[in-house]
Amino acid sequence: MIHKVRLHPGDESFEVLDDESVLAAGLRAGLHLPHSCRGGSCGACEARVLSGAVTYPDGLPAGLTQAEADAGRALLCQAHACADLDLEARALAVPEEVRIRRLPCRVESRELLCHDVMRLDVKLPSLEPFVFLAGQYVDFLLEDGRRRSYSMANPPHEAERLELHVRRVSGGDFTARVFDDLEARSLLRLEGPLGGFWLREDTARPIVMVAGGTGYAPIKSMLRHLMEVGTTRPVTFYWGVRRPRDLYEGEVLARWAAAHDWLRFVPVMSAALPEDDWTGRRGWVHEAVLEDFPSLADVDVYAAGPPPMIAVIQELFPAHGLPQGRLFFDSFEFAPAS
Repeated sequence: MIHKVRLHPGDESFEVLDDESVLAAGLRAGLHLPHSCRGGSCGACEARVLSGAVTYPDGLPAGLTQAEADAGRALLCQAHACADLDLEARALAVPEEVRIRRLPCRVESRELLCHDVMRLDVKLPSLEPFVFLAGQYVDFLLEDGRRRSYSMANPPHEAERLELHVRRVSGGDFTARVFDDLEARSLLRLEGPLGGFWLREDTARPIVMVAGGTGYAPIKSMLRHLMEVGTTRPVTFYWGVRRPRDLYEGEVLARWAAAHDWLRFVPVMSAALPEDDWTGRRGWVHEAVLEDFPSLADVDVYAAGPPPMIAVIQELFPAHGLPQGRLFFDSFEFAPAS
């Protein structure tokens, strides 16, 4: 059965099928609806049901209590429509040329960046430019209907090829394919650009960027874009990893910071071993941020990484003065069969 979804305020509407989430239907319709983890934990896709009803085929998501659901709060990445819906939710305003499309792509090259991260470069068709905003991601569309999401690490002005950072996941069939079997010129299909995590350029406020693991990829896209446009905004980038071997572009970032006086790079190790001879910052990456910025009242924060990191940032940073609407995040929810 097909249901109609209307967004308020505004005049956007789209159709949703019984067997798809409201978010998936909105993205399929070309709307840039806010979302991040797509696993029901981060809350970025929150909306309020004004009329109609939704259900959760996989059970109530972790980011939603029964009381919140009863009060009309919904997480669109997991919610399925039971009837026509009126929702209090806004589609994000993006330039008209940033259109969600499905495209073939060809594998250009692979490069092992560290023991468990592979750089995958794919080439897109040249007939029409692929326009995205620094920080967004694409979904690979797999043969069995599953999707795997990866952020662009290249800047928007180099969009003819996409640079993606793929972490090997234990037991993951797609990541195993990327690491072990994928050959140059192999064909894949993708959809994008997706996501509400992109660099806002309508302000001169200083920026604090925080990455955990391969959350570095969208941050790299943002940093390269800022270099391209000649920014003067102060940027402090904290990259949290377990050990120095996981800091797979640390030397690149150190060179960038030396070449640009607006950029400061702070690597943080959470599990460095004695044999690593690490003399830099240790602990959790969010703690390093708060040590340096006891007040976040005058900055914008961009954070990308695993859900626990995003959750603690969502909880603690507002308590340290970060105003509402100044935290932009991308929660990397790893699928069990990746």
